[in-house]
Amino acid sequence: MASQSRPSTYKTGRIRHDNEQQILKAAAHEFAMNGFKGASMNAIAARAGIARTNVHYYFNNKLELYVAVLTGIVELWNEAFNQISADDDPAEALGAYIRSKVMYSKSNPQASKIFASEIIHGAPNLKSYLKKDFGVWLKQKAQVIESWIKLGKMDAVDPFYLIFLIWGATQYYADFEVEVCAVLGKRKLSDQDYDDIAANLTSIVLKGCGIRMKKN
Repeated sequence: MASQSRPSTYKTGRIRHDNEQQILKAAAHEFAMNGFKGASMNAIAARAGIARTNVHYYFNNKLELYVAVLTGIVELWNEAFNQISADDDPAEALGAYIRSKVMYSKSNPQASKIFASEIIHGAPNLKSYLKKDFGVWLKQKAQVIESWIKLGKMDAVDPFYLIFLIWGATQYYADFEVEVCAVLGKRKLSDQDYDDIAANLTSIVLKGCGIRMKKN
């Protein structure tokens, strides 16, 4: 019996995952376009192509769905920085993090705009997460940076301000893409533009931290 139920269980789990991702994607679009107050569960369900009653099967209400979108954004952004340790080369670790954040601004600018709107309005729906789970994550990364400083791998800079700088610099190209394009006289930033952005930000940050970049 166990062997017979396994495919069915796997299929059910896969369907659930796919539906949740479809709903989250639709919700992210609605929240980016209309904000939390302006978005509706009806519009989210219609965009996802899933009946509203089924959307409520996965998410009890709009607030729960909004928080899921927000936390998913933060977790995705920080994925490239999750496994850093004192043994790592800060040039490689910070460079990879900067590049991944720039590329998220390229591939998913909506995420940055949703997050920015939440923070600008005082983070009413994310404050608890920021103080608890995210706060613990940030302190752990700051400790790794402090260990690099103690090991002489980089200059003594405030770890928190360094991370804040990386966030602001990389997310700028999502939040203010219209301004960037207008100033540069472009309709849209190209793949090469984003490669150049990542390379320049990496160079500026690493040099500012006294970290030598490896030559290719």
